[in-house]
Amino acid sequence: MNHSVQTLLASEPNVALVCLLGVGVVFVGLIAIIGIVKLTNLACDFLKLTKPVAPAAPAPTAPATPVSGPIPNKQEILAAVCAAVAEEESVDVSAIRVLSFKKL
Repeated sequence: MNHSVQTLLASEPNVALVCLLGVGVVFVGLIAIIGIVKLTNLACDFLKLTKPVAPAAPAPTAPATPVSGPIPNKQEILAAVCAAVAEEESVDVSAIRVLSFKKL
């Protein structure tokens, strides 16, 4: 190796230079990632425009259910809801008191 290269490698590294190079590499990498994402977005938009789009089928409409009326299996549903709440809150089911239970 050249004598000046050996001297450079043997000397103490410049802290400011190392910091600036590190920050510079990070920002160049981030800018490259932004560029790649933008190019990918453009490519996806181009493919979306050239691909023929089939008309969407209309969503089937559900018949309107009346809000009033009794809730079928109300006790079973209430027990399941209480068990789920008790499990989530880490308490015993007997500690839960239901004040009202309405169909929405």
